[in-house]
Amino acid sequence: MNSEKETFQSENYISKSLFYRFSQFVGFMLGARFFVAALLTFALYVSTFFLFNQDETFRNFVFDFKVHGIIFCTVLTILAGGIINQFYDLEKDHIVKPFRTRIQSFIKQKYFLYAYLVLSIISLGVAWMISHNVFFFFLVYQFFMWFYSHKLSRILILNNLTFVSLTLYPFFGMMVYYATFSRKVILMAVFLFLILLCIDIVKDTLTRSVDKAFGYVTIPNYFKTKNTKTILISLLLITMAVSMKIITKTGITGFMAYYFASGLLVMIICIYLLLNSSRRSNFFTINILRFWVFVGIIAMLLNGIESKL
Repeated sequence: MNSEKETFQSENYISKSLFYRFSQFVGFMLGARFFVAALLTFALYVSTFFLFNQDETFRNFVFDFKVHGIIFCTVLTILAGGIINQFYDLEKDHIVKPFRTRIQSFIKQKYFLYAYLVLSIISLGVAWMISHNVFFFFLVYQFFMWFYSHKLSRILILNNLTFVSLTLYPFFGMMVYYATFSRKVILMAVFLFLILLCIDIVKDTLTRSVDKAFGYVTIPNYFKTKNTKTILISLLLITMAVSMKIITKTGITGFMAYYFASGLLVMIICIYLLLNSSRRSNFFTINILRFWVFVGIIAMLLNGIESKL
């Protein structure tokens, strides 16, 4: 009888231990924004090979270890940035993202900080081995990642502009690396910047009261609902104008041409949803825009494959 009881307790302990370890793993992945980092890595590879570096063969690209090293440093920096951001936003996330914070509670905050330091040091170490310029590039990137979380995320307008700029910073680095400064690339960068800016502002509308309570001065809780709606609609109209410029002035063809043409309809739908000024419509707007960014990555991939065949 005692033997059966001990066996049951042992199995129960192992089960709880495995669940605890799994929860720690999931908590770390969420804290480090692993899925965001994975998506950005995919986007970096697609844009690097099919947009910034169109003249290089696939074989040469695969064996260009310098580029892989830069992207590897980028991934580690993004993971480190996600960790330090959740460290500073912990109290706010308890209300805004209760499930994620609950999962993250399986890991002590000090271990997140250790992981942040390790990821940052490895990233800078690899960057130093690539070149001093790359090292400086990532040193600046990591500094502003930390400074955004520590200070800039609470400052009106700067919070949105800095967040979007940091998201696009690795792509800018690849553009400089390959010296790709064509009108098409610049207009596409402006298009993406505007969409990401809209996403970030709409996100702030969904967390307006919490942001205000914790001292985050955002566009929605400073300019109020009507003016925020006007700002968002104006940005979407400018995005539509940029889309039309890309279609008519850059000679873009294939899947990307369809993407930007269809994007005009997507922007109109988002404007219609924003005019309703409800939380539900804002939720739909932000997810439509996020989905459209992902569709853009797939369209670039398909367009690149089509052009290479």
